[in-house]
Amino acid sequence: MIGVLVVEDDFRVAAVHAAFTEQVGGFKVVGTARTAAQARAKVAELKPDLVLLDTYLPDQLGIELLADLRVDTIMLTAASDAPTVRAALAAGALNYLVKPFTAADLAARLTAYARYRGLLAAGDKNLDQDEIDRALRVLHDGDKPSVPKGQSPVTARLVADALRSADGSRSAAEIAAQLGIGRATAQRYLAALAADGTAAMGLRYGTTGRPEHEYTWRG
Repeated sequence: MIGVLVVEDDFRVAAVHAAFTEQVGGFKVVGTARTAAQARAKVAELKPDLVLLDTYLPDQLGIELLADLRVDTIMLTAASDAPTVRAALAAGALNYLVKPFTAADLAARLTAYARYRGLLAAGDKNLDQDEIDRALRVLHDGDKPSVPKGQSPVTARLVADALRSADGSRSAAEIAAQLGIGRATAQRYLAALAADGTAAMGLRYGTTGRPEHEYTWRG
């Protein structure tokens, strides 16, 4: 389980970001902080694996705090000017997500971070260049979800969210019924998820008739 500290001065926004995070499998919010001072104390106390950090804190800029942290950090902020983005990346931010964003936007980046973390969880093993390059590519896999030509990004996100939150495998018919879309449409978007490795595809055998494809979220 990846422990997350949410650092955000607005408690309502912090609650939303925490709820978004808790929806992603393998992540748990261990605490929240509204100031830089609270964040430092909670990092020391709770030892989170990841910090979700706002830029505008009442006692210090988040980027200044970031430079002092020794923990993986993703910026969640309304600041989108180039100097702030450069400063955050230079200070060590692993990713940068501009408000407002959706649960799916954050989930994509968290899922990519989990894969990146898994690739680097090799203890004291020396990594070769290919392994390092792969980890860096994986880290940003969720920055711009790939949607095949002719598909709607909105529908693609809805199908992905439905499969991600499912308890086990789902068929195209089940996803279609859940979202109120056509079975063929659901099948097309699920097949795209399977093609890029986000979902695993298998066969479900019933008592009669032909087997149907079933899909399981892999992230």
